[in-house]
Amino acid sequence: MSIQNIRKEVMQTLEKNIDSFVDKFLMPIEKIWQPTDFLPNSQQDSFIEEVKEIQEISKELDDDFWVVLVGDTITEEALPTYESWLLDLDGVTQQPDNGWAKWIRAWTAEENRHGDVLNKYLYLSGRVNMREVEVSTQHLIADGFDIGTATDPYKNFVYTSFQELATYISHLNVAKIAKKQGHKALAKMSRIIAGDEMRHHLAYTEFVKEIFKIDPSEMMLAFQHMMKHKIVMPAMHLRESFEAKGSLFDDFSTVAQRIGVYTGFDYVDILKKLNEAWEIDKITNLTPEAEKARDFLMKLPDRMYRITERIVVPDTKFNFKWMIPA
Repeated sequence: MSIQNIRKEVMQTLEKNIDSFVDKFLMPIEKIWQPTDFLPNSQQDSFIEEVKEIQEISKELDDDFWVVLVGDTITEEALPTYESWLLDLDGVTQQPDNGWAKWIRAWTAEENRHGDVLNKYLYLSGRVNMREVEVSTQHLIADGFDIGTATDPYKNFVYTSFQELATYISHLNVAKIAKKQGHKALAKMSRIIAGDEMRHHLAYTEFVKEIFKIDPSEMMLAFQHMMKHKIVMPAMHLRESFEAKGSLFDDFSTVAQRIGVYTGFDYVDILKKLNEAWEIDKITNLTPEAEKARDFLMKLPDRMYRITERIVVPDTKFNFKWMIPA
């Protein structure tokens, strides 16, 4: 049997328990928070005063902070890209009764709230050029992205396990900065978004754990492949109006590292956490090739840490079109 067909069989095996995964890791729609819960109520007399308060507090947060928040928002709003990519995996069909399609739609529906609430908050803050933000968002969705996984569910679940933890870290660090500056509402919002990302991270790591039980060697090789080629960030093609695809990502990444929202050390720490979560040191019945892959993965965090220590983050002042000139 081909590797692709084995993957389909494994996905079909896991699909039998998809309802339990949905119940365990996702929230009923009527019970989960909605963007309106964190925003001024436009039907209340206090609406204008609450908006003014947000705008006053927002002046205290510097441009670097808002640049990172904009980048996070645009990334969250690229949900159509992520849903269409996951629905194309081997073992997933878009039929209404397909368990995996049900999971993907429910997961993206939860994620969709993040971009909604952040977008509205940016709009109310008065700190950013919303038209430029909207142009960047449309570009990111239109440009799509290639994360090097093709339709392989094993590689894709490594990617989502990693990326959900990365977004948890990013939103949590945004919350810490906002709280330190007295921006309590934004801090609370970002912290709760981070909580969603952690739930989703735990779900995808659980999927990989289950695959390791059924097809350990191929799962190990898929994990090695993703880490050898490095995890590509969803915002890799970030751009501003009239600029080339991907031209903004390096500058955005530099700012995120500079203010400590997401750094190279976070990347290394996520890899260590995945090694531990999947207990790859204890997995048995591996082929010789998969054993070598495991050795590579066990040694990789220390190697990457040493490289990261030598990275110097520049203090360069970037002029993002997203920002309104002071």
